[in-house]
Amino acid sequence: TAWRVLESGGSELDAVERGCGQCEIDQCDGSVGYGGSPDESGETTLDAMIMDGNTMEVGAVADLRRVKNAIGVARKVIEYTKHTLLVGESASLFAVRMGFPYEDLTTQKSLLLYSEWLNQSCQPNYWKNVVPDSSKSCGPYKRREEVIYKEEQTSSQRNVHNHDTIGMVVIGVSGTVASGTSTNGAIHKLPGRVGDSPIAGAGSYADSTAGGAAATGDGDIMMRFLPSYQAVEYMRMGTDPTVACQKVISRIQKYAPKFFGAIICANTTGSYGAACNKIPGFTQFHFMVSSPLLSRPTEQVVDCI
Repeated sequence: TAWRVLESGGSELDAVERGCGQCEIDQCDGSVGYGGSPDESGETTLDAMIMDGNTMEVGAVADLRRVKNAIGVARKVIEYTKHTLLVGESASLFAVRMGFPYEDLTTQKSLLLYSEWLNQSCQPNYWKNVVPDSSKSCGPYKRREEVIYKEEQTSSQRNVHNHDTIGMVVIGVSGTVASGTSTNGAIHKLPGRVGDSPIAGAGSYADSTAGGAAATGDGDIMMRFLPSYQAVEYMRMGTDPTVACQKVISRIQKYAPKFFGAIICANTTGSYGAACNKIPGFTQFHFMVSSPLLSRPTEQVVDCI
């Protein structure tokens, strides 16, 4: 879809918006768009961002409710406000003022996911240091007086099967770069949780003087490292896109060796690459590429490091 937009004369931002928007309609992987990843209260909320690598403008929405086209709303943040990020109920009100309809984001599938989770004593969840024991029961929880510090167990909770993002980097014919993301976030997240996807430099980053990158995976860990920004900076220094992606993953590995995550990188000449962190059940990362050198969109695969 994004490639067709470019071929028909659309801008790089148009391509990102339409491409990510197609995934919202298709409910890609159940982890993009409506009807997937219900939060702790059973509601599906959306996060998205879009970035213009020429002007460095960013539009983003987080914890967006009852509006399906999150990437479209993010684009309107650039076009009609001087802000960068709108969140929650206020983002939904903005969307309505911009002409987007209110729609129910719940589906039979998301209701089923929610009820199954409740029946499994709300496992897994994202609480810690609370009573009752969050690893054995549903709340309501209270904070434990004594905070226990232990290594974060992330690989068991988030994996390739229950959390993903549509991330896209578009390089125009003149080297102009745009990027964007859209997701419904981590399944069973706490209401109000925002991951890496709508955060500039974390979920994606675009700079027409260097390139673009987009990340997917365990956003709560990945966002701390601004991986997309870091990858673009490596490419600015002349690093090959594949190596730039690998260096980003390696930096995160030092602090969170079991994290689930991957990143795609592309520079202004159209060279591209990707990298991922190798954990049980996730040893390769698949991504799609469209270019003038390929007759049709082609799936690429990299081995995780």
